[in-house]
Amino acid sequence: MNRPAIPEDIRRFILTSVPSVPFLEALLLLRNETGQPWDARQLALRLYISEKIASELLAELHSAGFLQAEASPLVYQYQPHSTDLADMVSQVAETYARNIVEVTHLIHSNVSKQAQQFADAFKWRKDL
Repeated sequence: MNRPAIPEDIRRFILTSVPSVPFLEALLLLRNETGQPWDARQLALRLYISEKIASELLAELHSAGFLQAEASPLVYQYQPHSTDLADMVSQVAETYARNIVEVTHLIHSNVSKQAQQFADAFKWRKDL
């Protein structure tokens, strides 16, 4: 019997907690370099994104409980707020390494679905 490429618990985590591929790439990069302080400039250079986007990603990851922040200068380190979250990120990292295309498609399909739901909210309905 074939196992699904992405286990259901990991699929659910990705759909509820990973808003974009750059978010996941940043998360996994910082996870792979635990203990290393990161600022927006460093992240931007490593992911080939703008510093503005890198800054937003770091803030999102921090708000989601994946990173700890230190001020003056503002730097972040990978330090999930719980061992359960750290374990899940490890499982996601393993799944992503084995199934990069499937995980990427899952993230993009979720983003597309959310965009469509947002657009649908503005459609005029004839029956109103």
